Amino acid sequence: MKKFSDWLLLILTLPTDNATARMRYWRALKAMGCAVLRDGAYLLPHTADDGMAEMCDSIGTAGGTAYLVRFASADQAQDEEFRSLFDRTDDYANFRRSTESIQRTLAGLRVADITKLLRKTRKEFEALAAIDFFPNEASVRARSAWEDFVQTAEAMLSPDEPHSSVGDIRLLDLALFQGRVWATRRHMWVDRVASAWLIKRFIDGEARFIWLASPDKCPKHAVGFDFDGAAFSHVNDRVTFEVLAVSFGVDSEPGMTGLANLVHSLDVGGLIVPEAAGFEAVMTGARERGLGDDELLAEMSRVLDSLLAHFAATGKRAAK
Repeated sequence: MKKFSDWLLLILTLPTDNATARMRYWRALKAMGCAVLRDGAYLLPHTADDGMAEMCDSIGTAGGTAYLVRFASADQAQDEEFRSLFDRTDDYANFRRSTESIQRTLAGLRVADITKLLRKTRKEFEALAAIDFFPNEASVRARSAWEDFVQTAEAMLSPDEPHSSVGDIRLLDLALFQGRVWATRRHMWVDRVASAWLIKRFIDGEARFIWLASPDKCPKHAVGFDFDGAAFSHVNDRVTFEVLAVSFGVDSEPGMTGLANLVHSLDVGGLIVPEAAGFEAVMTGARERGLGDDELLAEMSRVLDSLLAHFAATGKRAAK
């Protein structure tokens, strides 16, 4: 017998004299991606039940009533009808058109404006993806458009962004990279500042850094990173931070996977990482304050230390 989809049906009533509460719960249900079956009846796939029990309790506290019912579609027709209520094709198409339109305006914008648009589009895409319970081709096209936007914006924020090469990443001997001079492009952005932090913290504690006005000015004795022709740069689908972590065997450090996902997301797009927006905001603010690269590295290193600890703790909780 064919198994149809399971659903959560929220049936609620709220006091008519509490307009504030009604609006608050309506916004919360909309943000969760609920479909409206009728007034006071909201539907969600059962896999999206996070927070529903708490909402029921909250509605009761506000003087209303709430019942949460789990059930399965009665037949194929009902299953398809309910699934259609969660079709995000039009939403993705609107997002894609908006992103492509914004992308054409980037060339004339200031750094602060570009980073603001990056945060805005990332927030919009993440909010849409969070309520896309039945992804289809539209989500793939929207993600592609968003990642293209991210790459275009990052290229303006970070000129001379390296191209990815194809090949294997070899495990290297840490002993050969101690007390070295490391070089990358000046006016650091996410991948470079995270890579410099990784080098100093896990690879070469005595590292010295030079910030290049142009990659072709890299001294021969320096170990270059994150530019075309550098010893360490993008390989396959990995950004420089990830390549360094794998090259020196520190990719298995507690919390490193989460941090790598964050850097990858901000540099070239990819997995949705909730902490990314906060890191990007701090990074943007630091640059707006006019910090030099040495000061920027010192300041962002503390942020990266804390993020690593956060991801490590999150991993421990998830493993329990």
